[in-house]
Amino acid sequence: MMRTALSSVLLEAPRAAAIWLGLLGVVTLAVAGLLLRPRFFRSDAGTRIREAALPSRSEHSEHRRDQERWAEEVTVAADRADATARHRRDEWLAAQDEAEQAWRAYEAAEADVRRLSSAAGMPLPQTSRTPAEYADRERWLHRAALDAYWRRELSVEQLSDVFAHRGWDPRLHPVEQELMLRRAVRDHLLARQRTAREREQTTWRAAELAAAAARSLREEAVSALLPAAGERESVLPLTTPGTAEQTREIPAVVVGRAPVAAY
Repeated sequence: MMRTALSSVLLEAPRAAAIWLGLLGVVTLAVAGLLLRPRFFRSDAGTRIREAALPSRSEHSEHRRDQERWAEEVTVAADRADATARHRRDEWLAAQDEAEQAWRAYEAAEADVRRLSSAAGMPLPQTSRTPAEYADRERWLHRAALDAYWRRELSVEQLSDVFAHRGWDPRLHPVEQELMLRRAVRDHLLARQRTAREREQTTWRAAELAAAAARSLREEAVSALLPAAGERESVLPLTTPGTAEQTREIPAVVVGRAPVAAY
């Protein structure tokens, strides 16, 4: 009986040894593969993980179409904002010219007032004080005020005051009447110049706001039109089969065109 069992064990030993040697060889080959080519086993798993995490091609295409539609809408809005900015700038330039013209007109009126003020200090020519003379003086005042109004040197209210003799004496000498008229013209032109300056400042602020809005929309349109390159690569920065092996060496810092090693 003992001989039979021993014989069976001896007969099965070579077969068991062959099986164990085969298993040992497979394990040895697997370990050698992991040690020699770790990237071969790692890249496939990394690729599967990336593909599972990234959106599908249809989702990516739909997202890209939405971006393109948004870019078109922002581009249209930016074009309209540019047109509005140009219109506001034209308004500002026109208001600036008007303010400068109003200032020059006021300076000329002020010069006339100074000239007539100097002349008023001289003795006035003597004229006969008759009803006809007063009537001539009144007609002269009305005609001079009306001419100044048509030249836009007097307002409607000032012209009404002249004809209603509110603050105006038509019996004064024409030199005195002209001095009063020039002062009224100067005051009106000064008020008009201040109004034009305020309008110029208002249009300038409107032009600046319109230009800022146009720049903002244009930047938004440019950023929306930029391609989404790198979107898929930026989700999971895993190593791909085509990339180089990472080492423990310190990378070189590039200064200009010559690489300088960083220590």
